[in-house]
Amino acid sequence: MANFYSDNPDIRFCIDALDMDGVALLREGDFAEAAQYEHAPRNTAEAKEQYEEILELAGDITANFVAPRAKQVDLEGNQYRDGEVILHPHIRASIERFAEADLMGLSLPRQYGGLNLPQAVKTAVIEMVARADAALMNIVGLQDIAETIEEFGDEALKCETLPQLCSGAHTAAMVLTEPDAGSDLQSVRLRAEPVDEALGLWRLSGTKRFITNGCGDILLVLSRSEPKTAGARGLSVFLVKKGQGVRIRRIEEKLGIHGSPTCEIQFNEAPGRLVGQRKRGLTEVGMAIMNGARVAIAAQALGIAEAAARTATSYAKARVQFGRAISEIPAVYEMLAQMRIRIEAARALTYHTADVVERLKWQERHAASVGQAVSLPASSQARQPAPQRASREELKRLTRLAAVLTPLAKLYATEMANGVASDAVQVLGGSGYMKDYPVERHFRDARITNIYEGTTQLQVVGAIGGIRTGVLRAHIDTLLAQASVGRVANSPHSGLAGKVAALLPEMDKALAAADSHEKDADFNDLYARWLVNIGLDILLAALLVLQAATGNERKRILAEAFLSEAQHRVRAAAEHVQAGSSVLITGHRAIIG
Repeated sequence: MANFYSDNPDIRFCIDALDMDGVALLREGDFAEAAQYEHAPRNTAEAKEQYEEILELAGDITANFVAPRAKQVDLEGNQYRDGEVILHPHIRASIERFAEADLMGLSLPRQYGGLNLPQAVKTAVIEMVARADAALMNIVGLQDIAETIEEFGDEALKCETLPQLCSGAHTAAMVLTEPDAGSDLQSVRLRAEPVDEALGLWRLSGTKRFITNGCGDILLVLSRSEPKTAGARGLSVFLVKKGQGVRIRRIEEKLGIHGSPTCEIQFNEAPGRLVGQRKRGLTEVGMAIMNGARVAIAAQALGIAEAAARTATSYAKARVQFGRAISEIPAVYEMLAQMRIRIEAARALTYHTADVVERLKWQERHAASVGQAVSLPASSQARQPAPQRASREELKRLTRLAAVLTPLAKLYATEMANGVASDAVQVLGGSGYMKDYPVERHFRDARITNIYEGTTQLQVVGAIGGIRTGVLRAHIDTLLAQASVGRVANSPHSGLAGKVAALLPEMDKALAAADSHEKDADFNDLYARWLVNIGLDILLAALLVLQAATGNERKRILAEAFLSEAQHRVRAAAEHVQAGSSVLITGHRAIIG
């Protein structure tokens, strides 16, 4: 039988590249839960064996249950009737199948019915779901909503909601966007009025739009709790349950992800309960949600790209033109090879980012419990430079690092997915444009990934600070130091690490050029994308060279191929920033008309 985990060894490669012994210790501590829960591991070996079994199970379900139903779901979609969303029967069946397999609470604690899995393992499951059906991922894959409740909700709220989410009895939605507040969440207007502040009870009124799975049972709603306070400081997050005061006004007719209901919701004095601190809805709770959502959407994009690339490769190997398979024609095999390079670069970054988020969550959790951050377990410290072991500094470092890596992961993976899906259609030619093959669906589904949960342009805004302050540069230095040590003495990858290091002065020169225009806001906004692309190319090259340092010859070739083009892109982009043309700043109105 097919299996979306075992047929994709790069997923396991990326997970094995992480310090999974250390991750298991972060998750399990002294493994005391083994005495309380039947399926809790007793040691790191059992934990990793459990991760493997869960990934195999998810790979089986996605390949043999979800994927065969995806085409019909896409063609028929969901239904809307009298304020209610009727999910497609196949979507319901898939949710039930995941619930039966206990895969609806992947990363949540066992006390609520979860599996307590690391972020990287959760990311792999999400990727496989998206490979099977990107729309289903928007229902079973947005588990960061439950994680947010677990992190910020009080114990009563957690006990009331999390077991229902883990069992699959309920689904959830993140309710942020409004008709007049899309990317600009500081302009949210939906009102929240207190009923009993001591109990955290409020009433919410207003409209939200473009809400993924807005028909969910549990809604985390960003609302204006301080009517006289403009901007982010006037916002709080509330948990609202489906029912009283909540009406679905319609579901959107969309280009893709047809099995995922995107809703417009009307709140009419709907009862809500405060989650997290009042006035910290966007700056604290919202940012925690977005960190998880960025990685989840990056994983969704990976799954879509993986599916599209596999179809294109299979087709090209079977399609004979001019007396040979088109996969042997340079113009075609270049496209196929570039698809694979971009996918594996995106996967390296996404899983690496998930691991950073994992370690950040652990530091935050323990900082909250003991009043200060604590150092990593001994097995995890081995990979950390000595000065970074200081607990408080490590918390700061991981916070800053996650703030730059999560937008970069979403930016690259989603743009990659759009490019790969488009190229897959091109490889199939006329057949790719038809519904006979799934690549046209992948093409349509991919398009939303670089729009929702923050457009690519907003990811640039999110990442640029960490690039300009040197956070990314310091992390690249760490990766290159690890790659230089490597696991295979005198291997060919060492020369590649040197080539990546040679690009860092190009980034420095570009940043210096931008700094010379520090008082010119338009200049800095315009060239931020170029600076982000420079940093991203160097980061990806460093990650791929680090993979090559394992002695894997295929990874060495892939890293070399990526770097051969990346170094030209970096130098050209650096020259562009240094040239500092202002023609678009002064002349965009003339051009646009």
